[in-house]
Amino acid sequence: MPDKKERLSLLWSFALLNYLYADVIALWAMAGKAVELPPWALMASAVLMELPIAMILFSRLLPFRANRLANIIVGVVVTLVNGFLTYVPPLLGWGRPPALPEYLFFATIETIATSVIIWQAWTWSPVEGRAAS
Repeated sequence: MPDKKERLSLLWSFALLNYLYADVIALWAMAGKAVELPPWALMASAVLMELPIAMILFSRLLPFRANRLANIIVGVVVTLVNGFLTYVPPLLGWGRPPALPEYLFFATIETIATSVIIWQAWTWSPVEGRAAS
């Protein structure tokens, strides 16, 4: 069985690929419409995507304590942001994501993946952390 660092890095890779593919589908759906995103929205999405990209690397390189904490914090942040952006606007009548059924499908997989990341990091014991270092 792979060590916790390898498992977390693999889970971040899986989550990231789902995020990216969902965004590609959304962009294709938006391409047929006259939707122009403001620069701040593009920058915010770039920062948000950089989190799981960085976590692939950080999960392998950070020492135990920083690694565990980073995985929990970033996992919670991306799970909450993803959940909010996917489910809240349609429920409150603020519009809906383009390609909604596909987006909901990916958002569910992403939420499960980041929830597993949070759980794996939360249950990561210092004994396992020392063994992996």
